[in-house]
Amino acid sequence: MKLGLVTDSLGHLSFEEMLDACVALDIPHVEFPTGGWSNAPHCSIRALLDDSVERARFQAALADRGITISALNANGNQLHPVIGADVDRLLRDTVDLAHMLEIPTVVCMSGLPGGAAGDSMPNWITSSWPPETQDILDYQWNDVALPYWEGMAEYGRERGVRFAVEMHGNQLVYSASTLLRLRAAVGPQVGANLDPSHPMWMGADPRALARELDGAIYNVHVKDVRIQPHISDANGVLDTQPPSEYRTRAWNYVTLGLGYPGGAQFWGQLLADIRASGYDGVLSIEHEDVGRDAYDGLAHSVSLLTTVLPVGAPSWKPAEI
Repeated sequence: MKLGLVTDSLGHLSFEEMLDACVALDIPHVEFPTGGWSNAPHCSIRALLDDSVERARFQAALADRGITISALNANGNQLHPVIGADVDRLLRDTVDLAHMLEIPTVVCMSGLPGGAAGDSMPNWITSSWPPETQDILDYQWNDVALPYWEGMAEYGRERGVRFAVEMHGNQLVYSASTLLRLRAAVGPQVGANLDPSHPMWMGADPRALARELDGAIYNVHVKDVRIQPHISDANGVLDTQPPSEYRTRAWNYVTLGLGYPGGAQFWGQLLADIRASGYDGVLSIEHEDVGRDAYDGLAHSVSLLTTVLPVGAPSWKPAEI
């Protein structure tokens, strides 16, 4: 496995300052967000698609520092009943750029439709009752999501690009079972972007999630969550406060090792389970700790991961006796 960075983690830095920080932190791989829920501070997708000179400059800045691109990231809601077409265009542009740059993986969300034809807002169903929830889910999956993803999978297949879908709250795919449902319907062009922070706050164990996704993990983000029991014990973990209200939220994204119980032992176990499920690629650190300096948080995360990172291939086996 190798260390990487979701470049929005250093979104306050310029493109070249961000790359220099990666060199200083000994991070040799980067994942560029291209738009959607990112303002894409380091990657102008339109310029890179349309201008060969800009594309050459972009690639030279990376090559001069020995940095490679592990994935592009087009997170947004392409199934949104109002703005979905704009996000779909971004996702297709991102696939086109990945093809052009010979990057095999695009990270994205599954998207979340409205609850019925004519709705103007997405609708996330999290329980089986009242009974109309089943009608909503049938519409979302069978009328909207699966037809869309069958077409998008083909779009990626034609360009040699696969999709790493992030299992995220307020998305149709948010768990192992929903990811595998999508993958079973549209094929192996779709796999998982495993970000352990999301199952953490939703009550799942990322190690069990990794084992359930055997052969289906295409990208990994590393991000931690701290649940605040004095709040969650009273209110649960469903919390609508914005991240800026981190003192009173039930949970927050935090610097690696400062959240989920177990520290380095937990992260070592998680990486072992991810590797056992067939993934041995880049681990993209995604710093979203609003209470800590980003560079300091990244340095801490790199230090922790370095102590547990599986680098060489497995080599020990029992003696033949």
